[in-house]
Amino acid sequence: MTESLKTTPLHALHLELGAKMVPFAGYDMPVQYPAGVLAEHLHTRDAAGLFDVSHMGQAFLKGPDHATAAAAIEALVPGDIRDLAPCAIRYTLLLNEKGGILDDLMVTRTAKDGVLFLVVNAACKDADFAHIEKHLPAGVTLQRLPQRALIALQGPKAAEVFARFAPEAAAQAFMTGMEMKVAGIPCMVSRSGYTGEDGYEISVPEAEAVALTKKLLAEADVKPIGLGARDSLRLEAGLCLYGHDIDETTTPVEAALTWTIGKRRREEANFPGAKIILDQIANGAARKRVGLLPEGKAPAREGTEITDAGGRVIGTVTSGGYGPSVGGPIAMGYVEAACAKVNTPVELMVRGKGRPAKVASMPFVQKRFHKPAN
Repeated sequence: MTESLKTTPLHALHLELGAKMVPFAGYDMPVQYPAGVLAEHLHTRDAAGLFDVSHMGQAFLKGPDHATAAAAIEALVPGDIRDLAPCAIRYTLLLNEKGGILDDLMVTRTAKDGVLFLVVNAACKDADFAHIEKHLPAGVTLQRLPQRALIALQGPKAAEVFARFAPEAAAQAFMTGMEMKVAGIPCMVSRSGYTGEDGYEISVPEAEAVALTKKLLAEADVKPIGLGARDSLRLEAGLCLYGHDIDETTTPVEAALTWTIGKRRREEANFPGAKIILDQIANGAARKRVGLLPEGKAPAREGTEITDAGGRVIGTVTSGGYGPSVGGPIAMGYVEAACAKVNTPVELMVRGKGRPAKVASMPFVQKRFHKPAN
């Protein structure tokens, strides 16, 4: 029932643009526009796609100085936040005491001392923010930002287009975030995204969101993109979707996210679930997230059983579908560690029949994040 669903500041614009709306994370969201998922996916890979991600959670974590704010969040995540340079972004994970992943999030050290900018997933944001607030020491506060929209401009033409509205963004490095004016509107701009392409995520006051979105969409290279293409783009890029590829039952090591745990954090071993996670780093985990390339044209969807050549169940698909840029079905899932080597033959039980596939390296397409010339 759409009556019980929340809406983003761009909801009326989605309807105006002819979007097909679906429930997602408690919001009424566009799954596709009239061009369709395939066209939207390919347009993002070729030019620039605009996504409404205002359903995600935004907040400022504030302390008297950076060291205090960083220590507060480091008590809950395994990432190195203390040593972040000003305006740098860290992808990290909220963990429970068993090393399970409560959510994945972006943490930006802003130019203001003692202020961190957090972006968390939509379905988890209330629980995330309550969890963070519960564990904050005296003198550190969380300021939720429900009055801000979030839009993402992604694709090889994104930087060229965006520079017309925010010239200083052209020189911005990947995984940095800073305050700047975009078409005269004060925004928090991160050079990051969820597609494997270069691009930006723009946090904008909700009162200005429609006007800014319309200005960007008026550019010839920019088209609106829905959740359907967002999902196929991130799957091709080998990126996890929370609640599917990672959740409270998966550890960073199992999820092939060990790289998110910095050297200092491993040595200090003072993050939630550290004992379990460090043991898995040293001795291996029982299972591992892998890419999968099915033979033929039939996609293997979430929940599909993965078996070895002898028919023994060794894992489960967590995300799967057609990869438009790959030109065929792709998937990711968890398999027993002994079966996780690239090119290992497996079978996917699609409609009761085993279909051949092989373990593949990820991403399925080359990532094209911006690297500034030095």
